[in-house]
Amino acid sequence: MYPNSPQINQTPQSPFMVNQEDEIDLKVILFNYLQYWPLILVFALLGLLSAFLFNRLTTPVYKIESTVIVEDENAALGADLFESAGLLGLQGKSNIENEIGILKSFSLAQAALNELNFNVRYYREDFLKKTEAYGNFPILVSVDWNKPQVVGGLFKVEVIDENSFELSVEEEGFSVFYPNDPYYKGRLEELLFEKKIFRFGELVKGESFEFKIEKVSAQPNEIFYFKLVDTPSLALSYKEQLQAAPSNKQSSIVTLGLETPLRRMGEDYLNKLMETYLQRELDDKNRTAENTIKFIDQQLSGITDSLRGSENQLEQYRSENKIFNLSEEGSIIFERLSEYEKEKGLNEINLKYLQTLRDYLSSGLSGELISPSIIGTTDPLLNALVQNLSELQAERVRLTANFSDQTPQVRDINSRIQNTTKALQENVNSAIVNTQNVLADINGRIRTIEQEINALPQTERKLLSYTRQFTITENIYIYFLQKKAEAEITQASNMPSNKILDFAKSGQLPIAPKRSLNLLIGLILGLIVPIGFITVKDFLNTKIEDPKELEKQIKVPLIGMIGRNNSTDALPVFNNPRSSVTESFRSLRADLAYLSPQKQNLTILFTSSISGEGKTFVSLNMASVFALMGKKTVLIGLDLRKPKIAQDFGMVNDKGISTCLSSDTPWQSVVKHSGFENLDLILSGPIPPNPAELLLQEKFKTIVTEIKAEYDVVIFDCPPVGLVSETKELFSYADVNFYVFRQGYSMKGNTHILNNLVEKGGITKMYAILNDLHIDKGYGYGYGYGYGYGYGNNSYGYHEEVQIPWWKRALRRQR
Repeated sequence: MYPNSPQINQTPQSPFMVNQEDEIDLKVILFNYLQYWPLILVFALLGLLSAFLFNRLTTPVYKIESTVIVEDENAALGADLFESAGLLGLQGKSNIENEIGILKSFSLAQAALNELNFNVRYYREDFLKKTEAYGNFPILVSVDWNKPQVVGGLFKVEVIDENSFELSVEEEGFSVFYPNDPYYKGRLEELLFEKKIFRFGELVKGESFEFKIEKVSAQPNEIFYFKLVDTPSLALSYKEQLQAAPSNKQSSIVTLGLETPLRRMGEDYLNKLMETYLQRELDDKNRTAENTIKFIDQQLSGITDSLRGSENQLEQYRSENKIFNLSEEGSIIFERLSEYEKEKGLNEINLKYLQTLRDYLSSGLSGELISPSIIGTTDPLLNALVQNLSELQAERVRLTANFSDQTPQVRDINSRIQNTTKALQENVNSAIVNTQNVLADINGRIRTIEQEINALPQTERKLLSYTRQFTITENIYIYFLQKKAEAEITQASNMPSNKILDFAKSGQLPIAPKRSLNLLIGLILGLIVPIGFITVKDFLNTKIEDPKELEKQIKVPLIGMIGRNNSTDALPVFNNPRSSVTESFRSLRADLAYLSPQKQNLTILFTSSISGEGKTFVSLNMASVFALMGKKTVLIGLDLRKPKIAQDFGMVNDKGISTCLSSDTPWQSVVKHSGFENLDLILSGPIPPNPAELLLQEKFKTIVTEIKAEYDVVIFDCPPVGLVSETKELFSYADVNFYVFRQGYSMKGNTHILNNLVEKGGITKMYAILNDLHIDKGYGYGYGYGYGYGYGNNSYGYHEEVQIPWWKRALRRQR
């Protein structure tokens, strides 16, 4: 039949065998999504619209930042002193982490807020939301926080005229703040009031609230909102929001940050927080001077009376005895005695201080230490230890305000205080013993001088006694006044060690919402939703869509694709010879020269898995292309259960192959002419009760042999092999067997039926055909002369039935 055709056997290297390697055709995937472009576009626009509304309705948040320099200084007077005392590491060196803990403490936030008027939050009505305002506001709410107040809910103020307004509750959720127990809030269940009219400046008073509303610049019909917030709640909120961290690991600069929708309010809070932090440090430094001044004032209150009494006694004695000056000998004795008395007084003061310090260390008090240098003690180690202990105790007070006793910072500071106290107690005990020895020596010298005084006349001796008493008291009084002045100068000259480097300032652009990023996220989500839906839909799709996927699943070559027949004509080969569908059948006819070479007569069998996959349509048109070629062709309908050939040709299925097999009727008598040259038909005939048994008769084999001898091409239209059993017996009569799949109709699981026929059934010369390949699925390009390569409107006058989109035509030209 094909004498000039090359002889190519079906081998594993057959040109019709497909590459089973996993490949991804990105263009196919792309065009699969592009067919849903209206849906993707709609969701992308919805995503952008959602992001735009989110940006519009979200209150902008700004980043407020400031910086503080934390100085690291040695609290001791010299490291050598600590080293000699075995107290290295006990210096009161500022710790960055501790200072950050203080800056983020609740007590510091509360102290700062006590000086700010943040307890009333004002709001305006904005587009679909209420916007908070700060600073100059048309109304001013004054609250007496020394009385119980409702907090948490939202009030609405509607201005009626120049003098009155209507007050109502906009949002519930009130609780009651009690000033005597600021950390407990009672729940307010009942409604405060429905609506009430008040005058500006009038006291709005109830059982659990009391405030006034003043008019600043409000106009009639304006609406405002406000809520009351107690200071402890504000302090807790700001404590959680405040960010504090060193600018880098080696730096002692701490950066404070706060995120807030109100830039000016955030700047005011950070500035006040830093001022309160520095004032707190200064107060800690001044505490020693204050304690010293207090100690001296207590001593002066008693010495003043003694000085006044001594002065009166001296003046009275001089007046009564008419004696005003001592003799030369008495003056010499008085000068010597005065020196010893002055030295004795200073040592007694020092001893009194040391005894007070010893009692203080034994009692475990804190915050009452007085520097020995203020009293006059020159022992450098004692001065250093007292100053170090004082700073350690101040640091412990600050830490315990924010951390529990079990935290490592507090435990470390307690250990350092304990070690310093122990060393200080030993030093104080030693100093007391030394001072007592010095006083004993001075008292001995004074007694020697007193013996010399006894030798003086009585009048001069009494004058010397009164003068001595007055001078001693006066010297002590002057000494204390001098030390008090020194303490006051120290207090006045104290400056905080830490400093504000940068006052609070905010960026011009908000950090949230990130408008560009939100739009991008909205667009991405808008694309992900439809694309994800399409992907899941394709993943869950059980129908055969992609020819490449079909090639990978079947064990036989996919020999050709038949395009969709867009007309109702079942015979496009005869009636529309220039259509793309007809070209598909011509391509398949050409491929048969390689499938069955050197065959003068050719028998072709068509079957499928189930009904509706188009095997009859393919059989009809394959018979038609052979008939047009001039080959004497016969189409035999072997689907005895559901015949269709008669209907497609407009005939009556009154006789056919079932007639021959069930009676003695010769097959020649049932042959019908199709109306087209070179094409005859043998219909299936009336539906028999036992179609499988009829086709298995020896008579059927004889009839097929005679028909092959009579015709050049014999085509079997067999029943679906997935539904009936007789088809398996018919494969042995054919030279080439075609298994028909239909795009978008055949189930993917049907490929197992074909694979079982080849692997277990031993069927040879089996090939697959994909029918009804339609371009709107994005598949079918690059598969020979298949669908999509028909003739279009050109100079030859041919007409293509399907209008192909421009982007698909571009891809087709590329391939």
